[in-house]
Amino acid sequence: MKQTITFIGNGNMALSIAQGLKDIFKIEVVGRELSNLDKFEKELGVKIEKNTYDTFNMNGKKVILCVKPANLQEVGLRLGGVANELYSVLAGSTVTALKENIKSKFTVRVMPNLCASVGLSMTTMTGDIELQKEAEELFKAIGKTLWLSSEKEVDIATAVAGSGPAYLSLMHEAFCDGAVKQGMKRADAIKVTNGLFEGFGSLIQDIHPAILKDGVMSPGGTTAAGYAALEKGGVRSSCIDAIEKAYQVTQK
Repeated sequence: MKQTITFIGNGNMALSIAQGLKDIFKIEVVGRELSNLDKFEKELGVKIEKNTYDTFNMNGKKVILCVKPANLQEVGLRLGGVANELYSVLAGSTVTALKENIKSKFTVRVMPNLCASVGLSMTTMTGDIELQKEAEELFKAIGKTLWLSSEKEVDIATAVAGSGPAYLSLMHEAFCDGAVKQGMKRADAIKVTNGLFEGFGSLIQDIHPAILKDGVMSPGGTTAAGYAALEKGGVRSSCIDAIEKAYQVTQK
């Protein structure tokens, strides 16, 4: 019989993580309205247990908290009981703030990303060391994990891996637009770019980016011309600034 895992909140992140865990756990979801949970169940594709905040008791539960950070206090006041394990994906919400608002024996901050739905999340975490092994085992089901030594590092990782799918989506779209501008059909541009991202994701695991770049860039070639255009456009500094700005938001 499958162990139950409980999601408090029913947004995109909860759905992505649940997609990665639904074959391992029985899924329970707690939200504001049962109608929204019906939609969650349909999108997830498996039967779930449903509860609303005011009728749910956390006693002894394994809980993944997926509400909006601004709603932490409100949701905490409406939940009953004490969870055994609390895993929070709330960006910027400290372990201290979590413990003040959600009663649990152990608390861990985790930051997965939307790639969890296909088992390829990069999930960083920190919190009560007693739960490290269990946290790593749980989130390995949706991709890679990395336990970090401080909450500051988790906030930095949030700016990179948590928000990263949005940044890469922008670059993907721009590459497609560039190909279309030069005369390629949109559908073909998307297929070519999809292939690029898929192959690069595997290749970069074992090769330093500078070595990979140098291996592609031949003297006076196409890559050198395109690379120079990216540098001229400030892509490198824009990426660095993006991480800084996203990290700053986690500190508010």
